[in-house]
Amino acid sequence: MTARTTVADVLVDGLARAGAARVFAAPDAPPALGAAARRRPLDVVEVPDALAAAILAAVSGELGDGPGAALAGLDDTPGLVRGLAHASRERAPLIVLTGAGGDAGLLAPVVKASVIVEAASAAHWIAHAAQLAMTDPRGPVHLVVSAGAAAAPALMVATSCRPAPLPPPEPAVLDAFGAALAAANRPLLVVGLECNADDARWLRSFAEVLPAPVLTTPKGKGALADPHPLALGALVAGHAALARADLVILLGVDAGELPPGVVPDGTRVAHIGRVAWPGGGFVVEAIGDLALVIEELAPYVRARPAADWDVAELDRIKREVTRSATATPAARLVALAREATPAGTLATGDVAALLAWQAVGPRETLSSLGPAPPGYAVLAALAAQLAQPARRVVAFTDAAGLAAGEPALGLVVGHELPLVVVMLGAPGAGARRMLDGIELSAYRGESDFPLHFSRAFLAGRPWVVAVETPGLIA
Repeated sequence: MTARTTVADVLVDGLARAGAARVFAAPDAPPALGAAARRRPLDVVEVPDALAAAILAAVSGELGDGPGAALAGLDDTPGLVRGLAHASRERAPLIVLTGAGGDAGLLAPVVKASVIVEAASAAHWIAHAAQLAMTDPRGPVHLVVSAGAAAAPALMVATSCRPAPLPPPEPAVLDAFGAALAAANRPLLVVGLECNADDARWLRSFAEVLPAPVLTTPKGKGALADPHPLALGALVAGHAALARADLVILLGVDAGELPPGVVPDGTRVAHIGRVAWPGGGFVVEAIGDLALVIEELAPYVRARPAADWDVAELDRIKREVTRSATATPAARLVALAREATPAGTLATGDVAALLAWQAVGPRETLSSLGPAPPGYAVLAALAAQLAQPARRVVAFTDAAGLAAGEPALGLVVGHELPLVVVMLGAPGAGARRMLDGIELSAYRGESDFPLHFSRAFLAGRPWVVAVETPGLIA
């Protein structure tokens, strides 16, 4: 006898077709949805609480080609709200499916939409949710599925679960952008979270042909490899290159990534993005696929004189930026860890020192744009290691972050993931008891760090390296 298709099956099928590889299920997740996910080729990861489910799904959405997926109840609505607020701030695409009732209305301010699913509309709403979550500005979408609706019979319907491609930029906009480039002597690029791996390949050519130095937001780090001569570090107020630029081009920068006043008053600003900037105010704005816009601007770039940047000056700025990034003991430990790992290693962190990690590709560092949720570094590392098992992941945190990440460490052990956590500060007896099943190296001093870290990294199993150094500042 053939099992009937239920609403839960239709929803899980939509998640898979949208590109989700796994779902993170909180303890109070609707059982019918978890059972449907297990019938599909989806990995179901049971997590300690709703906050963890949302953060893990958010990181999966940031790293993957589809939205992250979380299953949760409403027993821990405050935790779920915190997790979804984080996903919304990070522009992370995810779909959260919950049961009905409770305080579901509290989720409305932190999601792009909240929809009640019924049997007749299940295929439509899962496709709508996937498209909406992946449409810029990306973010979380909430589907409410009552127990009765989840078990109700439903039909599989052929629906598109991917957003439509962005249209090409208008010729008039390209002409205006070309004129702005022609009028600039010292253009500068600022790269943000919308820039993906495909865009990054065009970014390098764009920066080199202009030529123009490149600054990045935390989410744009690595879009131009940090060792590149034109990569001048993080976007911060008072950056020496910003003070010299006469045209700042925001490339894939989200409005939440640009602090007020970071661009000097009077500097002309242009914008290339996937979605129009709220409020505008640019000399020109081109909306569309970033790689396509850069490609269409190629004739205008070739036709203009080369930018008038002083190469020696840019080199001095880069060397000063590099020195500043490794000025603290914590930052030097991050830099030493980077030197001991192969290219492509991912780093997560809830400490400012993560800026010292030399990234050579987009999304090689994962940090929060705002205050990091408790245990973020370990949770993000867990999600990254599950999403990209062929790559290695290193998490940087402090004692409080390690304690908050204790439940996630249990999952790391259960899944036998080769995750290395670097804890900046002494763990103490409580942490030693907490880390049952995980190797722990605890010691004082910077000089021994490379040896201990390399040993942990090469072991290929869960390991915490705790470093207590005088003057250690995370």
